[in-house]
Amino acid sequence: MKTHAKLLSVLLLFMLGFSNPSSAQQSIVRKYGQLSVNGNYIMGEFGDTVQLRGMSMFWSQWMGQYYNEQTLTWLRDDWKCTIVRLAMGVDEDGGYKENPNELYKIIDMVDVAIKLGMYVIIDYHSHHAHKNPELAKKFFSTMARKYGKYPNVIYEIYNEPLQDAYWKSSIKPYAEQVVKAIREHDPDNIIVVGTRQWSQMVSEAAEDPIQDKNIAYTLHFYAVSHGQYLRDEAEKAMKKGVALFVTEFGTCDYSGNGKFGAEETNEWFTFLDKYKISWCNWSVANKKETASILLPVSDISHWSDTDLTPSGQFIRKELILKNTPILKRKK
Repeated sequence: MKTHAKLLSVLLLFMLGFSNPSSAQQSIVRKYGQLSVNGNYIMGEFGDTVQLRGMSMFWSQWMGQYYNEQTLTWLRDDWKCTIVRLAMGVDEDGGYKENPNELYKIIDMVDVAIKLGMYVIIDYHSHHAHKNPELAKKFFSTMARKYGKYPNVIYEIYNEPLQDAYWKSSIKPYAEQVVKAIREHDPDNIIVVGTRQWSQMVSEAAEDPIQDKNIAYTLHFYAVSHGQYLRDEAEKAMKKGVALFVTEFGTCDYSGNGKFGAEETNEWFTFLDKYKISWCNWSVANKKETASILLPVSDISHWSDTDLTPSGQFIRKELILKNTPILKRKK
C-alpha cells in the first residue's frame, strides 16, 4: 500500500507532467509510475513490465562536471535515457567518507532527475560498505526521508562487494540493516542489493534472499571479460525467483579499458532484452579509457558524434533505438 504522502506526490507530478521533455515524448515516470518487483521482473504501477535503459555517472568526486542539469537534460532528450545512476564515491579519495558534502551533489542531481521525469538510482559507490554500516544507514536514512514520497527513486546500497565479502556473513547482514533504515521512511521504492565478487555472484543471494517485497540484486558485467558463464549465473539466480538489475556494465574488459567489444555487448543486450533486465552503462566521463562515452572534450552536453568514443556512439544508438518507442506519446 502506498503512503498517503506518496499518492499525493504522484498526483502532483502527474498534473505537472513531470516537466515537458518535448511534444514527441512523454516522461518515463509518468508512463510507468511507482515501480515494484514481481518475481523476476520490475513492474510499473499500471501493469507494465518495465525495462529501463540509461547511463551511469562516473565517481562523483572525480567527474563532478557532469553532475548538473544540462548534462542530464541532454541524456534524457538526445540519448533517450529513461534512468540515470548517480555514483556517489564513498571510500576513495574525496568521497563521502572524508567529504560529507558529496551528499549535496547527489541531492542536487536527484532533484534534477525528478524535475525531468526520470528514474534515478542513488548509488552508494563502495567496495567496502559492509565495514561501515552506520555511515551507509545515515546516508540512506537521509535520502529515504527526503525522497521516499517520489516514485522516481531507486536505492543501490552497495555497488560492488569484493570476492572476500561473503553473502551470509558480510553482505546480507549489512543489507538488512540498510534496508531497515530505508524502510523506516520509504516503504515501497525498489532497493538494489550488491552481490559478491564485484556484483556477479547473484545466485548466492538468490539462495538466501533479503526478506522484503521490493528487492532486486545487482549484476555487473564488462562484456569482453564476462561472457556466457556469467549469463548462466544470472539465469541460475532467476530460476530461484529473484529480480536482477544491471546497474553497471561496460563494453570493454573489466579494467574499463582494452578492446571495445560491440559483438560481446550485443550478446548481452539480447540476453537482457529476453529477460527484461534494466541497465545503466558505465560511464558518463571523458577519461581516456574504453568505457567512457566521451573523448577528452570540455563540453558538458550537446555532444556530436565526433565528441563520442566508439563505446559512446554504440550505446547512444542502442538507447535511441530501444527507448524511443517507449517514450513516444500516445495519441
